[in-house]
Amino acid sequence: MVSFVLSHRQRLAAIATGSAGNLIEWFDFYIYAFTALYFAASFFPEGDRTAQLLNVAGIYAVGFLIRPVGGWYFGRFADRHGRRAALVASVLMMGAGSLLIAGLPTYESIGAWAPALLLLARLIQGFSTGGQFGAAATYLSEVSADARRGFYASFLYVTLIAGQLCALLTLVALQQVLEDAELRAWGWRIPFAIGAVMAFAVLLMRNHLHETTDAKATKSPDAGSLLALLRHPKALFIVMSLTAGGGLCLYTFTTYMQKFLVNTAGMDIKTTSNVMLAAMLGFMLLQPAMGALSDRIGRRKCLLLFAGLMTLSAVPLLTALSNVQDPGVAFLLVLAALAILSLYTSISGLFKAELFPQHIRALGVGFAHSISIAIFGGSAEYIALLCKRAGHEQVYFWYVAAICGVAFVTALFMREPRRVSMMD
Repeated sequence: MVSFVLSHRQRLAAIATGSAGNLIEWFDFYIYAFTALYFAASFFPEGDRTAQLLNVAGIYAVGFLIRPVGGWYFGRFADRHGRRAALVASVLMMGAGSLLIAGLPTYESIGAWAPALLLLARLIQGFSTGGQFGAAATYLSEVSADARRGFYASFLYVTLIAGQLCALLTLVALQQVLEDAELRAWGWRIPFAIGAVMAFAVLLMRNHLHETTDAKATKSPDAGSLLALLRHPKALFIVMSLTAGGGLCLYTFTTYMQKFLVNTAGMDIKTTSNVMLAAMLGFMLLQPAMGALSDRIGRRKCLLLFAGLMTLSAVPLLTALSNVQDPGVAFLLVLAALAILSLYTSISGLFKAELFPQHIRALGVGFAHSISIAIFGGSAEYIALLCKRAGHEQVYFWYVAAICGVAFVTALFMREPRRVSMMD
């Protein structure tokens, strides 16, 4: 089996390379959310800032809707042809979407074609992302040492968060060297161009990716089969329910939080960027610790702690953040939310991979995760902004708490998913 063939050094190199591809993928994906405040008027010139952000968030949400298709396609591909090929292909597709956005003409130049092409680019990126999560989660769970699987697999979210962090750091750096008018006119294109170059650089690293799928699994007639996957309805429900709570919180307290602090709390854009930069750094550093904790107490207990604590604290945290004025207090509140969330994110890909047999593992993780993320994660910003425009922003706070409550009940009745070996 592959798990026993790789040396410790080879395993670490494989984890590092697989994680690097994941970082590039998510840098490209999140840079859209972080630069939206600057490019919204270039594609949707009419209306106030909330209306412009709603239009941009709508395209952001549509990009999520195609993720289940990408999850199905790349999951099936990874189960039939190997994780390595699926990982490389998904990152390259993400880079193509970023390259398209970097060069898009504005509404002033080509009219309605501008938002239409922006939508096309996000559909390409959404398709890519749908496949990346399942392939990367499966790969890292299979290539990791069994006894410390939680610790090593946590690097899926270390690099996912690092992708967000690098995207935010890039924006902060641009804010220091460019004027606000320059960022709105053309500076927002620079991060997309950087992301495209990084994505194509993954070709140079692909030789360090050691294939974890054995021939018996790929040659099975059920490999990557949707019908075979549907024979595991309980596992599918667990993944979708817990992803709903975790995904909704992730997008609420990361990508949407920057807009929330500006648009609701009234904080300065640059100050908000610095607050989120510091909070995301803390969030990233928490992942290995929480992954190691899951190796000691089990995945189920970590999921129960996440869902229970977030159900109780979502409304108080978001209410406090809506009125915050001090950047230090904002940082502590966001970090508190992210600390609770890390109980889920550190093992998000792992516990899902542990629920499925090898021949449908990438499909099970990628497809089920993408469906739930498309519904709950992709709509988070749009629902939050609609509630704000309707004058009932508190409704969104209770919505987050309710979805986490459902996730808690799911974790309460699930069995511990941890496996002795991922290669059986």
